[in-house]
Amino acid sequence: MSTITETSSLSGALLLRLSSVPMHRRKVGAADALGSMNGRVLGAMLFRDALVRERRRAERFEDMFVLALISCDGRGPRTAAWERVATALSTEAFRSDLLGWFEDGTVLGLIRSAGPRDAAGDGVALADLMRRDLQQCLTDGLEDCSVSIETYDPAGNTMPQWLTTCPDRPSTLGQTVRDVSKRALDILGSGILLLLLIPLILGLALLIKSTSPGPVFFRQQRVGSRGRLFHMFKFRSMRADADPLLHRQYVESFIQAGAQRPDGGETICKIVKDPRVTSVGHFLRRSSLDEVPQFWNVLMGEMSLVGPRPPLPYEVARYKSWHRRRVLDAKPGITGLWQVTGRSRTTFDEMVRLDLRYARSYGVWTDVKILLATPKAVLSGKGAH
Repeated sequence: MSTITETSSLSGALLLRLSSVPMHRRKVGAADALGSMNGRVLGAMLFRDALVRERRRAERFEDMFVLALISCDGRGPRTAAWERVATALSTEAFRSDLLGWFEDGTVLGLIRSAGPRDAAGDGVALADLMRRDLQQCLTDGLEDCSVSIETYDPAGNTMPQWLTTCPDRPSTLGQTVRDVSKRALDILGSGILLLLLIPLILGLALLIKSTSPGPVFFRQQRVGSRGRLFHMFKFRSMRADADPLLHRQYVESFIQAGAQRPDGGETICKIVKDPRVTSVGHFLRRSSLDEVPQFWNVLMGEMSLVGPRPPLPYEVARYKSWHRRRVLDAKPGITGLWQVTGRSRTTFDEMVRLDLRYARSYGVWTDVKILLATPKAVLSGKGAH
């Protein structure tokens, strides 16, 4: 008789450990396991596509759904183990759920859609129901299989781990060529610019150090591609003891305003007449020279020359479900469509739509056109304070 033990709870996820008597140790490929499951199991590409579609449906109708991920131990999948899992999941309790390979031949996924929010209850209750069903079905004959159960709630502020590893678009040859070309442009452009700007970097560093106490560079955690955190570098434009609360309050109110235009010509990241900014900092921000150190982030692959503005973690925590796609669909950049076409003249929702528009159509030629338009936007000073 196998036992189920809850090991931890993270972001609404219930992590379970199943243990049982030893089984056969023959390793098999994904095709062998698929062939023995009575055609109920979707292939990895189809299941990932179904997961993306379920996420979009949930976001559109503000419903919830549960994703259960079932995997064997680190020694690889076994035909007998997968057959027993498939048999257990063929009962009436799982008849309306969608079963497929989350990772081909290694991790099985189970999607359970929820009804209307008022009928489904909260995410914890929905996950508890799935857990009880699994407890009743996965009881005997499984050795060291782990099951992770997570509820996706579009109204919540957490970003499930699976969401950062499940892209909206499947990888194709054309997509790969675009990504490789874009990365080549990033390496070439950032490397050349860093070398050419060494005298300017040294001069600005000396100016900052001689006019205000504190470090030359400002290092701040941002949310990058697929929701991964990284540290972005800028020239310090504020006092070293500046309180971030002012910016945090502004960002939260700006996001909540959604489709309403901000007052006073403020931008999401730079506030008009910010009392924390130094005299040199005003010049750096007005000229956008404070962003020169970000070329290092581009060279390291954490950012791109062109892409959405990299948000702060507390910004992402305030995002609506569709807002989060701007940190999932494209790598953040130093400049982008918002910077050259909108800046302070756009609302937050319009900025996100520009980012998503870029994510759908980016390419080397698109990046070159945006890069060529950036100096004019910087010199015009629109939205730069």
